[in-house]
Amino acid sequence: MIPIAGSAYTYTYATMGELIAWIIGWDLILEYAFANMSVSVGFAAHIVDLLDWLNIKIDPKWLSPAYLPLGLQDLAGNDIFHAGWHAGFDIPAFLVVFILTVVLVLGIRESARANNIMVLVKTAAILAFIFFGISFIHPGNYHPFSPNGFSGILAGGSIIFFTYIGFDAVSTASEECRDPQRTVPIGILATLVVCTILYLGVALVLTGLVPWQTVANDGAPIVNALKRLSLEPGGHRLHYVRLFVLIGAITGMISSILVGQYGQARIWFAMSRDKLLPDAFAKLHPRFRTPAFATIIAGILVSIPAGLFDVGTLAEMTNIGTLFAFILVSVGVLILRAKQPERKRGFRLPLGPVFPVLSILCCLLLMAGLPAITWLRFFGWLSIGLVVYIFYSRKRSEFYKP
Repeated sequence: MIPIAGSAYTYTYATMGELIAWIIGWDLILEYAFANMSVSVGFAAHIVDLLDWLNIKIDPKWLSPAYLPLGLQDLAGNDIFHAGWHAGFDIPAFLVVFILTVVLVLGIRESARANNIMVLVKTAAILAFIFFGISFIHPGNYHPFSPNGFSGILAGGSIIFFTYIGFDAVSTASEECRDPQRTVPIGILATLVVCTILYLGVALVLTGLVPWQTVANDGAPIVNALKRLSLEPGGHRLHYVRLFVLIGAITGMISSILVGQYGQARIWFAMSRDKLLPDAFAKLHPRFRTPAFATIIAGILVSIPAGLFDVGTLAEMTNIGTLFAFILVSVGVLILRAKQPERKRGFRLPLGPVFPVLSILCCLLLMAGLPAITWLRFFGWLSIGLVVYIFYSRKRSEFYKP
């Protein structure tokens, strides 16, 4: 219905006005940035595993974040770094964002082709892990099936929710799609079904292969589980499966970062076009016709923190932002249904009001599972955003009246 760049920001602008749109846009800046930082750190962890598979030794201080709240241990549990800060920088996390920023500046057509190839590779790797891993499952690892009860499930769902940010990122490309009113919703729903099935398959196989405690706080849990099993009697055939899964995981994370950085730049582009951010963010490159300035700034703001912080610290901030954005989009759907029931819709869903209400309730439930410190940081970020809006963005708006 609103086939232009900006995703949740654009929806809320059209349904709830400029102030709410600014809040969600400011929230999306946080959401996309921290999501890509998290994935970049995970990418670096898999690069470490790939180097280990190739038996290439590099000083770990250049392959791990400078801040490690739980420290860093090897497979035997020996400390490599103690908890806290250490002298180092996660170079692979920094480089992957830097390189993909250059790719995005070159243009969406080249980026889309590369992304399609990467999606195929990572899907094949996931299926390979499920297929080969099933025969190594130890049923005893499923008991107890829910060791931390419902509260553990809620906390886990809250922490991992940022993986669904990709479905919001898809909608940021609406302006560059064919027949977006129909193709974008169908694409999101289809990929949602496929991804949910794959998530369930990976989770069931992984927790059956090794005790769940061994994958906690691990940036590369699947390949490390395969490494442990490949060292056991009869596990030699997993050696090359581990390599294939490694390649698929690395490819998949490159794809995720690519989509996330693309979406983040388009949100800044949309907010700048509405005069809520400086005009430079809406300028297109004269040759490549992409928002180059917004893309480069997004790359800088993501790549440097990705080299400094661990995935757990970054993911919690991403999740609360994602959940908040989904709540406002659901509210926007209800408002649009009430205000403009006659408006032509390219895609219709039965029981329309029911699903947005369920979405709001589920998001609130998951947000309740996040730590208090995450809430405080989130409200702090929104407070900074309101100050920027009151003293800068509001006065630039086309609706401003002195």
